[in-house]
Amino acid sequence: MVRNLLHTGFKALPLLWLLLTFLGCASINVEQTYKNPDIVLFHANRVLVVGMTPDYGSRERFESQLKEEFNKRGTEAVRSIDLFDVEFTASQRTEEELDKVEKQLLDKDFDAILFTKLVDTETSIALGEQIQEIGKTYDRFRDDYLIHQGIYYNQDDPRGREAYFAETSLYCICVGKQRELIWRSNVRIKETRNQNKLIRKYVKLLISSLEQEQLIIGHEPF
Repeated sequence: MVRNLLHTGFKALPLLWLLLTFLGCASINVEQTYKNPDIVLFHANRVLVVGMTPDYGSRERFESQLKEEFNKRGTEAVRSIDLFDVEFTASQRTEEELDKVEKQLLDKDFDAILFTKLVDTETSIALGEQIQEIGKTYDRFRDDYLIHQGIYYNQDDPRGREAYFAETSLYCICVGKQRELIWRSNVRIKETRNQNKLIRKYVKLLISSLEQEQLIIGHEPF
């Protein structure tokens, strides 16, 4: 099934808008962001990077670029495409199976999961309403994955629409903690034909946002 193993509320971050200046055209806009108020800074030695989209090629490029950026900063990153086999993402998983995955990640010294999924506008609005009550909805990776796993095999790819959303969540799976949500960002994306450029820009935005929030801290890039 798996290879070798098996918010209090949102806050506005005006500085994040400045990041869009060096990102080029205005095809990406940060809508909402949340950081666990109990977390000041967070360092991960080994992080699992998960991109949830029905397009395997885009998923591979996204996870590969994130892995490269994390490795530059002294954090080991592992792509989900190197961890989950095709069968795992092709059909629904149960709560027990996801619990087993989390436990095996912990046993193999992972301490964080960075989980990004693509959703359409209507789904994003519903998610935003749910997330306003952090702790009563998907505030751990298992629940987030269970609720949205249909994205993997849903043929209604949101990228064909004029605008859609990318939601990224950072989860801690540290020993002695409740595998809690640390940070979440909701970004509105305007459709573009150049998917490779869009992926590069989104990865740059993610890395800059995490560094600004003092999350997944490593050394400076080589």
